[in-house]
Amino acid sequence: MSAEPTPAPTTPTTPAEPRTGIWLIGARGSVATTTVTGAAAVAAGLHPATGMVTETPAFAEAGLPPLPALVFGGHDTTACPLPKRAEQLAAAGVLPHGLPTALAAELTAADAEIRPGGPGPGDNRSDEELIAAFAADLTGFRTRHALARVIVVNVASTEPAPRAGDTRLPASSLYAAAALAAGCPYVNFTPSTGLHHPALAERAAASGLPYAGRDGKTGQTLLRSVLAPMFHQRALAVRAWSGSNLLGGGDGAALADPAAAAAKNAGKERVLADTLGAAPEGEVHIDDVPAMGDFKTAWDHIAFDGFLGTRMILQTIWQGVDSSLAAPLVLDLARILARAHETGLTGPRPELGFFFKDPDGGSSSLAEQYAALLTFAGRLGETR
Repeated sequence: MSAEPTPAPTTPTTPAEPRTGIWLIGARGSVATTTVTGAAAVAAGLHPATGMVTETPAFAEAGLPPLPALVFGGHDTTACPLPKRAEQLAAAGVLPHGLPTALAAELTAADAEIRPGGPGPGDNRSDEELIAAFAADLTGFRTRHALARVIVVNVASTEPAPRAGDTRLPASSLYAAAALAAGCPYVNFTPSTGLHHPALAERAAASGLPYAGRDGKTGQTLLRSVLAPMFHQRALAVRAWSGSNLLGGGDGAALADPAAAAAKNAGKERVLADTLGAAPEGEVHIDDVPAMGDFKTAWDHIAFDGFLGTRMILQTIWQGVDSSLAAPLVLDLARILARAHETGLTGPRPELGFFFKDPDGGSSSLAEQYAALLTFAGRLGETR
């Protein structure tokens, strides 16, 4: 009589890593495409996490969702597939050549989760109907992928500020309201109204969700937030601070609208007024130069007085790619807000002011904002 077969040894299993969704408004734009491509490239070990604050040692114990556990989707009004958009950015020198091909599967998977945005021409749905439709897209995304949570990040083109008497919510506020309705934390990386619309104040307060914004601090304003405290702390009198931006691409076209440019410039000027005590003489001008594509040049001219009234000038030139500067911050914000939501934090998060021109409270000093961010990282880690 044969012996009973010996059972095969069992391998202990560990629970699958909970996955986190990142839903991008403007999902086929330059910032979103760079974000999706960059997350996949870093997760696969193809490129280092340059520019990602959350990949520094200070966040190692914060309990943030790992990059391989992120799932992407979004809304957009354009039809260009994400893999094709990535190829265009590689051809323009924004993404490394060959990277879109290497990550074709990841880009295709993200593109399959992009839904039509709006409202478009001829769309007669009411605001509440649009909000319900967008919220259904979010809940469907969360269900299909069994996601622990979904973070909504607005990276769409800047829209003009609402005008007095407008009876409809701007598109950014429709998406923000949909995030609240679907139970999703929200980040506004643009100067657009988003959750700052008065009609959404009660919804935001009652949502029990964390949110952050607005207007990502990536280039010229980042430099201003460093230089303005220097002048203030050294008791140097700033007489005038003028600036100019030359840019192309989608941002250049959107900011050719004077109303959209005004919304963008408000944050740039606020950094100076908050730090120096008053806005100095001078303005920021934004010029659309289509030939520059996704590259941007920002110039600042600072006139200041030194000891005994000696008049001096500091000029700076910043040349870069906004989408490459913004994408790592989008990933940082989504991961931090996901962790904040997991720990039960609610409401506006002033601790994330480090990332914004127009933050939800707190200091305007970059050094003080960074210190607050590191303290917040420690707080998130304490709840693990």
